[in-house]
Amino acid sequence: MYVRDHLRYYQKEPLWLLAKQCIHAKLDSNLQRCLLDEGSLTSRLIQASAGNFEIRCLRQTWQLPLPSERRLLNIKTRQLAVIREVVLACHGMPWVFARSIFPASTLSGPLRKLHNLKNSSLGSLLFNTPSMTRSPFQLAKITGESNYLPSGLRHSEPVWGRRSKFMLYDKPLIVSEVFLPEFKPWPKPPSQQGHRY
Repeated sequence: MYVRDHLRYYQKEPLWLLAKQCIHAKLDSNLQRCLLDEGSLTSRLIQASAGNFEIRCLRQTWQLPLPSERRLLNIKTRQLAVIREVVLACHGMPWVFARSIFPASTLSGPLRKLHNLKNSSLGSLLFNTPSMTRSPFQLAKITGESNYLPSGLRHSEPVWGRRSKFMLYDKPLIVSEVFLPEFKPWPKPPSQQGHRY
């Protein structure tokens, strides 16, 4: 059973690369700007949808992280973590699929609340924690039929995702976000005119 499950996890693993390795890809400049935006995605989507935004928790259970997730978190091969998968919807449409990985060692002290987020915003916790730091983005181009995506979100078009490791109170967690075909890039702020990635 373990070997079969382990192979299934390997099959759903996107190829994550540092963002600077992807900037020459055929990637729409507006989408690239959104992928590399270091602010709160939740806040950006709330603003872009004029508040017509909701978080739909698909599942939050103890599971085996994917191989690259284990490496990024520096945890052992058979170590379970709480994995939370949600849809960020605007105007009733799924714009972003988000997957978060919380190692057992992270789920203590002030981060115990991560156990029971349900439909609450993880972003509001991350960006309101003064000690929070974030690793450089990794990007991946993901086929629409990839089983990295829940079955209800698969489609014919390839999509782009990003992920990074956050440190809160010196404890790690990973957040990956896949920008679905329905996603609409938010307007470029005037302060970013002429900004280069």
